[in-house]
Amino acid sequence: MLHTFLNVIHVFVCLFLILVVLLQQGKGGGLGGLGGGAATQVFGGRGAGNFMTRLTAICAVIFMLTSISLAYLSSGGDRALRDLAAEEQQVP
Repeated sequence: MLHTFLNVIHVFVCLFLILVVLLQQGKGGGLGGLGGGAATQVFGGRGAGNFMTRLTAICAVIFMLTSISLAYLSSGGDRALRDLAAEEQQVP
């Protein structure tokens, strides 16, 4: 159940992170101008960069934590199989 929950969170954070990164305005304009300046109106002229930078950092940290957690949970099955194989080899 925890594995499924982490998978769902991981996918949502991944998609949200992609969206947040694409909405940021790069030095060459980027895709941030996609809405015709709507992002600037919503977040304000100067505050958008700071808000989007923080949002990107938070999403990246959550993405990394879920990645590490899923990797650790997935390796738990390998440990169980190794323990089972070691027990089978010990029994004559």
